Order: sequence, then C-alpha cells, then structure tokens
Amino acid sequence: MTTSAGSKDGRAPQQECRTPEHLAGPRWLLLGDVGFDSVYEDDVPLAACAEIEGLFVDLPQRPRERFTLVGCAPDGAFADLLNRLPAEALGTERAWLGDVAITAPAPSQSMSPSWSGEYLGDVLVLGQRPSRVGLGSVDIDLDGFVHLYDRTDAVVRPGNVAHFVLLGGGETPYGTCRDVSGVFREQAPPLVPQVRLLGCRPEAPMLAALDAVGQSTKVSVRRRRIRAEVHTIAADGSAHRVIDAVVSGTVESGEPSRFGGGLLDVTVDSDPQEPLPTAVLDILTHWHHGPPARKNMWSGYGRELRHQWAMAAAAHQSVAQDRPTGTTYDLDGWYVTDIEGFYCAIGEAVNGPGGYFGCNLDAFDDCLRGRFGARTPFRLVWHESAVARDHLVAGYDRRRLAPAATMEYLLGIFAEHDVEIDLR
Repeated sequence: MTTSAGSKDGRAPQQECRTPEHLAGPRWLLLGDVGFDSVYEDDVPLAACAEIEGLFVDLPQRPRERFTLVGCAPDGAFADLLNRLPAEALGTERAWLGDVAITAPAPSQSMSPSWSGEYLGDVLVLGQRPSRVGLGSVDIDLDGFVHLYDRTDAVVRPGNVAHFVLLGGGETPYGTCRDVSGVFREQAPPLVPQVRLLGCRPEAPMLAALDAVGQSTKVSVRRRRIRAEVHTIAADGSAHRVIDAVVSGTVESGEPSRFGGGLLDVTVDSDPQEPLPTAVLDILTHWHHGPPARKNMWSGYGRELRHQWAMAAAAHQSVAQDRPTGTTYDLDGWYVTDIEGFYCAIGEAVNGPGGYFGCNLDAFDDCLRGRFGARTPFRLVWHESAVARDHLVAGYDRRRLAPAATMEYLLGIFAEHDVEIDLR
C-alpha cells in the first residue's frame, strides 16, 4: 500500500505492514524504536495492545493569542487600515488584517533574509499607542494565531536580528517593528501527560525499556525513550498506519493488565503533542472489515473530521494501477460544502467508497500526476456542481489560516493537468 499522506502535508509515502500471527487479536500495533542507541528506526515492532488511553482526546478549541508589535512603523495597506479606522472599530471585524509574516530584513535585494520568519494568521488589530522605543513609532496590539504544526510547539526567537520586517499577503510591505511580543515561546507541556497501552503484549525492545524502569541513570532513561507510530489492525490481520497518531515519550511503568493472559498495561509519560479527536475511532471502524460499503459516509462529519476521513482513506489506499487515459469519473458533489468535502468526494470518484485522491492542495496535485488510480488526461463529470460553486468561494479560511481554496482554483488545477470537467 502506498499513500501520499504520511505526514501533516499529506505527501510522504507509507507502506502497508502485516501483523505477525501471534499479534492478530489486538486493535493496535506500535512500530517505531526504543532507546535510539544509534540510528532511529521507524518500523521495529514494539507491541500490540487492546486499547490506548490518551491518544484520542477531544481538546478545547485553540484559543486566540495576543501579540504586540513594539516600535512599529506601519506601511502600505497596514498603515492605511490604521489611519482610516476610528478608535471604536479597533477589535472588530473592520480591523481584520488577515495574514502577517514577521521576518528579518534582507541583507540586499539579491540575498534572502537570514531568518525565514514566523507567520500570524487571522489577525485582528486591537489597538495602538505611541511607543517608547522609537520616535514617532507606535506599539500595535493584535490577536490571531501563530502558524504551528502543533499547538505545543516552541517558537524560537532568532539571534542577531535588530528589527523585524512585516509582510502581508503576496509579500506586500506592511512596515517594520523593533520587537514583537507574544510570538516566541518555549515548548509547552504535554496537553495529555500520559498515554497508557492497555492489554499490551510487548516485543523485545519494549521489554528492554520496561526492564530499565526504576533505574535513575542517564543510560536507563535513554533506554526507556520510545517513539512509535500507531497502526490499526483490521479484521483480516493487516495493519494500517493511523496518520499523526504517535506514542512518544518515556516508559514509566508496566503492570499486569485487567485483560489477563499475561498482558501488561504500560504507562508512557508523553512528549508534547496534540492527540487526535475521539471521533477518529469511529472513522476507523469503517475500514475494519474492508473499505466502506458506500460513498458519502463522511458527509455527516464537520470539516476537521472530513479531513481525518481523507487521512484514513490515504492510510488504507492500496496501490492502484492507473486506469487508462480518457476514462470518465463521476464526482457526487452534493456534499462538497467545504474543501475537505471535495477531497473526500474526488477520492471516491476515482477510487470508490473510502477512496483517496489527495487530502490537501499539494497532495491533490501529486495525485493528478499518476500512481493514485487515474492517469491524465481524463474526464470528470461533476454532479451537483452548484453546491461547490456556492460554498467554495473567495475569502479567508479560518480553519486553514489561509485564503480559501475556491472552486475556480480547483478547476484551474484540473486544467493544468488536462482534465476535462463536465459541470452538471
């Protein structure tokens, strides 16, 4: 099995694995490494287990963050926005700025900045006041989100940067500032402190980690370090990776399990990372006995879970021989009310119920290059296309913290790959 969605960007390949016969009963298989004495291995069997506590948890929505541009000299559209807004409009939708990049100044026009920068999304101007750090400059308060892979991530302040350059969409100049607060931060503590592997049958590397529990030397702590990708075990004994499901941390204990049979319950003190939503467990059940039985079983989910559906489809996608050029595919567009719905629908149009054909724009473009079931040029009949026409419109996508992917943009990608579209 191959897929282009082995990471957050949906592009790394993933291989199918089979569980050994004696591991055929449990729900989960962990493949990774323990100790990392030399080179990290990502496919060593560590354990099979019945349940995993702390891997699927529903978290509160990520809160908006506060930032201050200190000693700011706004320019361009940013300055225009500040000049035309009355004080009472600050903090309202009228003061919405969009995306802001904070980067280092370039040494020259022909050279790139020494620091690639950080990006703020869905930014709103809250207020401004004269600054104490520069004559005629202002301190500007903003709120929004720092672009992060994981909300626990550290954001490292660059060294040797005396001031920052501000850019808007399309690298439009927004001015400069002497400093910025609220952006740079240390790694946050784990959102879920522990993961527990219940009904666990450890393999030799995990047993070695458990043998080191209770020892306080640096060597023993290293021997208890674990990083494992989690795979779901289907009814036929095959195992498929659950994308972004990782058990990473330090093995702290192992004790006899309530599941009996000589099994253990293993506790791992987690590294900082975000768990997956609990509804992913429901999504995975649709593949337990094979592919989903019919199309559009994803339609009742919201945007985040539609994304998780496409990720599950990626992990379960078998290597598909591309159908001949000129093949016609039918896309059921009735539920394409967001970009995630489009990925689910195009996956099923090409590869049937539960099929995969991209889970973000880059992965979708990759799939159009072949090896995912369809070879261009082909013909796509887009039924109920008016639904997407009404919903995939220009604007700002607050889930993706990016300009919205429009239907016209998707049609442009199809056209670049010589796909004939029949809108109905």
